[in-house]
Amino acid sequence: MCIHSLKLLLLTAAAGMTFAAAGAVAMDKKASTDEGTTMSTESKMKHSTDHLTPLQKKVTMKGGTEAPFENKYWDNKKDGIYVDIIDGTPLFSSHDKFDSGTGWPSFTKPISAGAVTEHDDESLYMKRTEIKASTTDSHLGHVVTDGPKDQGGLRYCMNSASLRFIPKEDLEKEGYGEYLKLFDPSK
Repeated sequence: MCIHSLKLLLLTAAAGMTFAAAGAVAMDKKASTDEGTTMSTESKMKHSTDHLTPLQKKVTMKGGTEAPFENKYWDNKKDGIYVDIIDGTPLFSSHDKFDSGTGWPSFTKPISAGAVTEHDDESLYMKRTEIKASTTDSHLGHVVTDGPKDQGGLRYCMNSASLRFIPKEDLEKEGYGEYLKLFDPSK
């Protein structure tokens, strides 16, 4: 490859990253100034969010996004389930988690069909599908079609800030014993 082509390639990549970063800042600015962008007023009143950190509130209630590779669960490889940080509803299983290389926890599917809901999201100048927790209406992340093809092709790209992980060995004592069967079919 000639030097001119290499420079052009690097400039194009830099411009793309700048555009994506500007879009993310614009989305976060919109989310932080547009009260209730993601979570309905009814859900806010129905579920206490007093236990959430400022980042967890920004992500779940304002549709924010945490930094890639700098979040709690992006590299978690333990067996267990991921529940809604607000009300504890089971959302994802570690059996369906995979390393997408994106720096966020990624799953091939929710733990059950009714665990999450899908919503059109046209922010950042593109059409995406936002994923929310069905019981709290809180923002979890987005689903895209670049997941493992042999497992359906979907990638549920979630924010760690919207989840709480319960290790397999704690499922029973935390009231999630019915999910032990995911890890031991004889249960």
